[in-house]
Amino acid sequence: MSKSLYQPRSGVLTVQYGPDAQTKVIENPPRFTWIPTRLEKDCYVLEISERDDFPSGLTRTYAPVPYNFFTPDKTFAPGTYYWRYALYENDKRTSEWSVARSFSVPENLPETPLPAKGERFKESGYARPRLWLQGEEGIARYREKIAADPEGTGWKLFYELSVLPWAEREPHAEPEPYPGNKRTVELWRQSYIICQEMLYAIRHLSIAGKVLDDSRLLGRAKDWLLAAASWDPAGPTGRDYNDEAAFRMAGALAWGYDWLHGELDAEEKERVKRSLAARTRQVADHAIRRSKIHQVPYDSHAVRSLSSVLTPCCISLLHEEPEAEEWLHYTLEYFWTLYTPWGGEDGGWAEGPHYWTTGMAALQEAIEWIRGCTKLNLFDRPFFHKTGDFPLYVYNPNASTRTTFGDNSSLGGKFGAKTGYNMRHLAGVTGNGRYQWYYERIKEMNPEAAKLFHNHGWWDFRFDELVYRQAYPQIRPEAPSDAEELKWFRDVGWVAMHHRMDDPGEQIMLLTKASKYGSVSHSHADQGAFYIHAFGEALAVETGYYVAFNSTMHRNWRRQTVSKNSLLIDGAGQYADTDKSLNMAASGTVAEAKRDKIGSYVKMDVTAAYLEQVPYAKKVEREIYFVDNSYFVLVDSVDLNRPGKIEWLYHALYEMDLREQSFRVNGKKASLEGRFVFCSSGELTLTQSGEFAGVDEKEIEGLARQWHLKAESPPAASHRLVTLLVPKKPDEEDRYVSYFMDDQGFVVSLYFTDNGKTRKIDVQKAF
Repeated sequence: MSKSLYQPRSGVLTVQYGPDAQTKVIENPPRFTWIPTRLEKDCYVLEISERDDFPSGLTRTYAPVPYNFFTPDKTFAPGTYYWRYALYENDKRTSEWSVARSFSVPENLPETPLPAKGERFKESGYARPRLWLQGEEGIARYREKIAADPEGTGWKLFYELSVLPWAEREPHAEPEPYPGNKRTVELWRQSYIICQEMLYAIRHLSIAGKVLDDSRLLGRAKDWLLAAASWDPAGPTGRDYNDEAAFRMAGALAWGYDWLHGELDAEEKERVKRSLAARTRQVADHAIRRSKIHQVPYDSHAVRSLSSVLTPCCISLLHEEPEAEEWLHYTLEYFWTLYTPWGGEDGGWAEGPHYWTTGMAALQEAIEWIRGCTKLNLFDRPFFHKTGDFPLYVYNPNASTRTTFGDNSSLGGKFGAKTGYNMRHLAGVTGNGRYQWYYERIKEMNPEAAKLFHNHGWWDFRFDELVYRQAYPQIRPEAPSDAEELKWFRDVGWVAMHHRMDDPGEQIMLLTKASKYGSVSHSHADQGAFYIHAFGEALAVETGYYVAFNSTMHRNWRRQTVSKNSLLIDGAGQYADTDKSLNMAASGTVAEAKRDKIGSYVKMDVTAAYLEQVPYAKKVEREIYFVDNSYFVLVDSVDLNRPGKIEWLYHALYEMDLREQSFRVNGKKASLEGRFVFCSSGELTLTQSGEFAGVDEKEIEGLARQWHLKAESPPAASHRLVTLLVPKKPDEEDRYVSYFMDDQGFVVSLYFTDNGKTRKIDVQKAF
């Protein structure tokens, strides 16, 4: 008799059981996930059937399945199916079956099966290189290309600026440990910059040496590679000491071992392979066994390490290290089943556009290396055909880096150039001209991007050019003149309202969110918050500076609700400390988002985000109207189990003019007038400050002040607050939106008139 099967409940941080009857299946075959039955050494048999009694003739059986996630190797005909799993050992089922779950496969879905293990690497072969150009034949074909068109292929600039400088330099010395083994931001960055330069030197010298058959360049590449292999994998560049440095060193060794394989003698090959395998094992052990990203997938760095480390390293070691083959199988299965934990069908990315950029940059490279080596194409999955919409709408180059959510090292500066390169890559994949337009706008705005610290430490754009131009045609740009006026990324709970996205002088944008991801990872305590950019000016912004991850600016200001255009309740905001389960629970929900005759509208319930800090909160809701693509009306509804004050927060780059129940932001290109037109609990007290509470003064020394408005209500058990926000061009200083109130019955009806057009908004009273 089979033993019982433990089937734990899923939690907010775990993968979910799916698919089930409530799941919308978006690709064929569906992806299957469940909670592991054991903490270790679990292995499964999976059955998928056309009937719930699983008869043999109508049932597919898969075994052994080594982890709690699976993508079948064949598609399904449209219809209803059932699935279940059990433990599997020694070629037989060893437990009872799990609960059977049903799911439906609609017609005409993208077909994205993952070949079975024994079929995946048949195309890979033993030839080198395997990363990028495939084998000597691939090098020979590319050699002909660059001879015919050195500029059009990007080779000329790559050779002059990304190859020759490293040929004249000596390899870096291995970084020293932190003084007293206490990390400092400066030394942490210095270490990973050194390791990134080791990667540049080895990869670029190796490629140029092989393509040009240049013994001098090959010799210099070998010098850098052997120096890298001499560094201690368990030392200051090891994964547990500085994971960013470790990722770069593993990548450097992978490229060197692959491209210089024929240049190394037996002892040198063994030395490099030993170091490469050790570094790859560190990363694999952390992602798979320690972080367990197949069970709890919200570890940003561990998930990225599948792209930046396990993919190139395992391809480089394939057919030589059995462990590497298993790690590569895990990586492929993760990409085809669980990726991405940060978004879904709509292409969103819960961590925000900056970490979309870093995550997608590593993944796009990984997809190219996988496709080149195995002929498997992850770009076929529907997520990759939509995810370019995310930066297009929430990180638009005609707006500002201060008007989006999440950690962002470009805060207040120019847009990250790599976001543009990612979009260009997606333009090549999808043929979408709006993505190409995005790339060209970013490049036009930031022509010196390659020299900036946060680019040099992560990417070489000239190498990007080689890879892109070798694989894709040039796509004609198309300005987003037909962009959606309301874009709802349901998968992450972000809503963007746009007017004239393609024209900086006319554009108006509001971005808001209420997300199931709460404040986990690189998200902040910003449920229901909003940002406004209009007529070329950031008018409602995220204040603060990018000092460093985990600085006091980061922990005490930027992650906290106090830095957002949001609400505090009795001085308390949403949870944003270090408990991941509480971070995830501090969530919000978009109840409705639509376009109608008035304009754009969104309603958000963010009650859960406050409960850890304000357990007596009954309801916290925010509605936002973008009326006639001209002005905004915000309706905040707060119900408490005891009387309390609310504080309505607004942030700007300029000191505001405060007048009774109104305020004004005077920017350089535009202005914004804000008026509190109704507050059920009485008049608000308006104050503003230019200080950053809780931030070490040394971190902001010499930086410009920014301004924070607080509108505080009298105490009450229920609050209804209506705010009118009117962005204005410089020649509209005297323009106003008039309003009056009709207070009868169970609603307060507010009428707003702008240039002869009157709109009515009803607010439910609180009794």
